[in-house]
Amino acid sequence: MTISYTLKVANSRFGGFSKLLFRWKGSIYKLLYKEFIVFMVLYAVLSLVYRQLLTEEQKRLYTKVAQYCNRSTDLIPMSFVLGFYVTLIVNRWWAQYTSIPLPDQLMCVISSNVHGKDERGRILRRTLIRYANLSAVLILRSVSTRVLKRFPTMDHVVEAGFMTQDERKKFESLHSDFNKYWIPCVWFTNLAAQARGDGRIRDDVALRLLMDELNLYRAKCSMLFHYDWISIPLVYTQVVTIAVYSFFAFCLIGRQFLEPLEPGQEGDLDMYVPLPTLLQFFFYAGWLKVAEQIINPFGEDDDDFETNKLIDRNLQVSLLSVDDMYQDLPPAVKDKYWNESTAQPPYTTATAAETLKPSFLGSTFDMRMCEDVEQGQLVEPSPSMPRIQTPLLSRFFAAASPAISIKNFGRGSRGHPHLRHPWADGGFPSPCPNRSEDPESVARIEEEEMEDEESRASEPTIPGGRPVGTRPPEASETQRKELPLIQVKAPSSDNIGADWPEAWEP
Repeated sequence: MTISYTLKVANSRFGGFSKLLFRWKGSIYKLLYKEFIVFMVLYAVLSLVYRQLLTEEQKRLYTKVAQYCNRSTDLIPMSFVLGFYVTLIVNRWWAQYTSIPLPDQLMCVISSNVHGKDERGRILRRTLIRYANLSAVLILRSVSTRVLKRFPTMDHVVEAGFMTQDERKKFESLHSDFNKYWIPCVWFTNLAAQARGDGRIRDDVALRLLMDELNLYRAKCSMLFHYDWISIPLVYTQVVTIAVYSFFAFCLIGRQFLEPLEPGQEGDLDMYVPLPTLLQFFFYAGWLKVAEQIINPFGEDDDDFETNKLIDRNLQVSLLSVDDMYQDLPPAVKDKYWNESTAQPPYTTATAAETLKPSFLGSTFDMRMCEDVEQGQLVEPSPSMPRIQTPLLSRFFAAASPAISIKNFGRGSRGHPHLRHPWADGGFPSPCPNRSEDPESVARIEEEEMEDEESRASEPTIPGGRPVGTRPPEASETQRKELPLIQVKAPSSDNIGADWPEAWEP
């Protein structure tokens, strides 16, 4: 029977696991106590032989051998070998459980797509789901000792109602050297095709859905068979077992409390009982026993799968679903929150405190940021704001982005008067009083602004004071009427460049 202690560890509390240490069924004590007693007896025998029967010369020789054995234990990689092996076993153990065929999905598809309230429709639904359960029973008989003890022969399967006498004759008439768990699945497909021809399954889409669910169910049966067939390589199991046994064989000799080799030499404290060695045996040997217990979870250990209970549950639930519950629905009525925009189920007194907890809206929802004008102002892109290409190497260093560099920021502020600087004359106080303004940055901005003014003053201009390379300002309607019209002769096709004027002035 599977040992469940989930309720005991539902809440973490002081010494939560300590209560589990005193349980016997399914415990490590029940699994390991025989090996532990054998190890303690062998250690005690060697200790008595060393203390009572050996001469002084023999004790010195035994001391050298014990020291050699104690050093040799460090050469055995116990943690690595055992850890990898147990991890592999646990993953395989859980994968085998998920491969046990359960008819829940298949029975829902049968109940919704195989129609008919008459006796024929009822027979079809019950027979289809019975074939699925029969296939699971046949595969579990071949992998689980519990199920085989329950159904040792096909007569017991017939007696249990999973198979009729006619079906047994058909089953035994098909000769095959391999496991025949798949035969009920073929019966299922043939019966489903017959139901489609009779109109019990109304369209091909429903038939396809039924076949897909059956294939998933059959695939789990096949996977369960292959897990039983293909084991973890025996050589790995032998390596782990030899490593553990040899490690503690060295410990029996090397962990004895020995007398010093020289007469005046100080020896180790004689504790008689090697408590650290016993704990080490408990951990490593217990680790190996855990792998031994779950390497085949279809046996009769305390924590093996309860396959007989699964068979009982699957048959009862599936027949109830496809027969008694077929089109047996409660009346559809308005729910309790019909006229409420936000449904709020009630709480009991024990859970009323949970209503005071705020809902989770995101990890940055409660983040408090300083309302800086520079961060809060919306800035629209403008052609007058120059863009500077970011060098490739500067992207990998903690440098300021060119879009907010000091020089670029100074120019952008003149193009956008709504961007106000806290350091400008007549500016406003900073909204973050804890942030100090850097006088060096202010001086650099003022210096760069002066350089820009000087550069603009030194630029060459054309008549009218307009810098070279800039567009003239937009003329008014009156000015456009006063401008003289210049007639330009179009270039000839023979010599385009010669007749074209180089420049015009209005």
